[in-house]
Amino acid sequence: MKTKLLFLISFFSFALSFSQTKITGKVTFKNKGISQINVTLKDTYDGATTDSEGNFSFETSEKGNHVLTFVHPKYNEIQKPILIEDKEISVNVELKEQINEIDAVVISAGSIEASDRKRATALLTPIDIYTTAGADGQISSALTYLPGVQKVGETEGLFVRGGTGTETKIFMDGSLINNYFSSSVPGIAGRDRFNTSLFKGNIFSSGGYSALYGQALSGALMLESVDLPEQSSYDFGVSPIFLNGSFQKLGENKSHSYGASLGYSNLGLMQEVFNFNTDFIDAPRGFNGDANFRIKTKSGGFFKYYGMFDTNKMGVKTESLEPEYNFALVRLKGENTYHNLSFKQKFGKYLFNTSASYSYNQSDLNFSTETNQVESETTELINDGNYINFKAVIDRKINKISALRGGFELNYTNENLNFGEINKNYRDLISSGFVETDLGFSNNLSTKLGIRAENSSYLNKNNIAPRFALAYRLAKDWTTSFAYGLFFQNPESKYINSSAKLGFQKSEHYIFQVQRSTEGRSLRFEAFYKKYDDLIKTQNIIPDSGQNQQVQTAFNNNGNGFAKGLEVFWRDKKTFENIDYWVSYSFLDSKRDFLNYPVSLKPNFAAEHTLSIVAKRFIPEWKTGVNLSYTYAKGRPYYDIVTQNDVNIIRNEGRLKDYNALNLSFNYLPNLGKKDSKAFTIFVLSISNILGVKNVYGYNFSQNGSRSSAVVPPINTFVFVGMFISFGVDKTQDAINNNL
Repeated sequence: MKTKLLFLISFFSFALSFSQTKITGKVTFKNKGISQINVTLKDTYDGATTDSEGNFSFETSEKGNHVLTFVHPKYNEIQKPILIEDKEISVNVELKEQINEIDAVVISAGSIEASDRKRATALLTPIDIYTTAGADGQISSALTYLPGVQKVGETEGLFVRGGTGTETKIFMDGSLINNYFSSSVPGIAGRDRFNTSLFKGNIFSSGGYSALYGQALSGALMLESVDLPEQSSYDFGVSPIFLNGSFQKLGENKSHSYGASLGYSNLGLMQEVFNFNTDFIDAPRGFNGDANFRIKTKSGGFFKYYGMFDTNKMGVKTESLEPEYNFALVRLKGENTYHNLSFKQKFGKYLFNTSASYSYNQSDLNFSTETNQVESETTELINDGNYINFKAVIDRKINKISALRGGFELNYTNENLNFGEINKNYRDLISSGFVETDLGFSNNLSTKLGIRAENSSYLNKNNIAPRFALAYRLAKDWTTSFAYGLFFQNPESKYINSSAKLGFQKSEHYIFQVQRSTEGRSLRFEAFYKKYDDLIKTQNIIPDSGQNQQVQTAFNNNGNGFAKGLEVFWRDKKTFENIDYWVSYSFLDSKRDFLNYPVSLKPNFAAEHTLSIVAKRFIPEWKTGVNLSYTYAKGRPYYDIVTQNDVNIIRNEGRLKDYNALNLSFNYLPNLGKKDSKAFTIFVLSISNILGVKNVYGYNFSQNGSRSSAVVPPINTFVFVGMFISFGVDKTQDAINNNL
């Protein structure tokens, strides 16, 4: 009996093994075996996974016609029909890489993106900006802690890679923002007019930017406003400097929202507490408000509107450098309004984006002198401008990583200036057309080709600016990018005070980047060269104002220059527990012969070496965030340039002391962890330049050049204390996640 049983078992085992068919093969990509490819018989459980050399092998009892599938997320799926009989089958396949928008290499030469976390080289979200010590919650200030941006404290603007503050333009939802910074007096930089929390992300390009943007010789900052809020909320902020409140109301069907805010600021109380370097005879103060609505249409379209206004006033008194009077006084009254309406809609394979903006700005400066406590009559410098921008872009996806886009832009300017003997009206319409394509050849190789053409009605001239960029993945975590482009910009209207025949100013960019990005870490090296041509040349004139206020007037486009350098950026959220930090270093070699420079000189706004360190830690058990930042910049050159006998000469020159500033801030969240809390509260303590270093931004000189005075910050060390309360929105996780 046992013998028969053993015989039957052996027989069935033999029969079963005889019916199994072995399937083997190799899977390759570019003639190299690849692992972890799932190989299966369709509609069965039979299959295997390739080994490190791409080989696979499995057995099946299936017979007849079947389909063999090869599947991996990074490669296109392949199906091979096979006939299974009683003999071994060998199947070799060559896979093709799957084109994937997330895996595809991104062209990032010159750019630090923060609008898409999956593709960003560095993130500067609103919370990130608010928690950067020393940034004062301003986007432009936070950008000075990134490579390529100079630390210039005496005037507003983004000074990028040897460019002036006006050579970087700022856009909101694609539309140009004229007068992004508030009006100010000479020697004191204006602040950002726009609330940081208005924007959900930004793309900052320090060179080689897209053909969709123009009229900027050095860089572009593209701001992207928030969409519909997650829920209705009310916010309130109070400090010794300002008082503000706002609300956002979300519709019941979550297809629309509207909101508004009001704020008032006054530095008067802080002036009584702290010892300011600047003698404010009228403490800086201002009133501002804004309103917005957002509508999502049934067809998928999206309308966004944002409107704002602000007023600001201040008065400054400085010791005179001239013997005929004791003090020089200047008072400012500024008014500004800005409105932006944008719409986007998808029509099949096409995405249509359009935006329009209007802004009005008036700056009223009153100059006077004081002798023996008697003030002279005032001389006014009044500048007001109306600005209109319209832009339309059509974007068509070719495949997942390729696209074609094109459109046009109109930028209208109407400015009036009255100062002494100078009375002018400046009008210009810049009409632009552009086309650009993204071409993704694989996940490892992509290119961007673009061209932009412009016409200026005032200059009565045209320009054509080609742009090109290429990106290639060297290895899994290493990518490289190259960017080239021509960039044109009109002369600044404040220099156009005569009938001189002027043209576009031009710059040529070459940028090479190598970057390594892994989870929680980013390392970036970037080298650049910029060549400037057709920069404007000016001479100093003294209008009939009685105050020795000099005005520079452009007379030709014979200026030129260059800027070259190397930048390093390292950000790390992984090495140290609960600590996010970044380090940036910039080396800049730049010379220019422009404006009133008599020869080619190192610009007085360009530091040769700049180092910034930012560190943040959130301590949940203390409900507190601790933020630290440090900036070092090698001393910039300074010049005393005057016009004598129609020739510009240097009377005095030298180098400023090195710039140093250590900043510290704390954020305390008392309601952290309270699930039933009806309000989310943040207390903020910020100390700028905690070591009290006496930094110098430049020097002013007397009319004959024999006397000088330093241009210094309004205050060496500033302490800010504030409280912010949000009702309706629990921002606990945002505060924690963005501080880790």
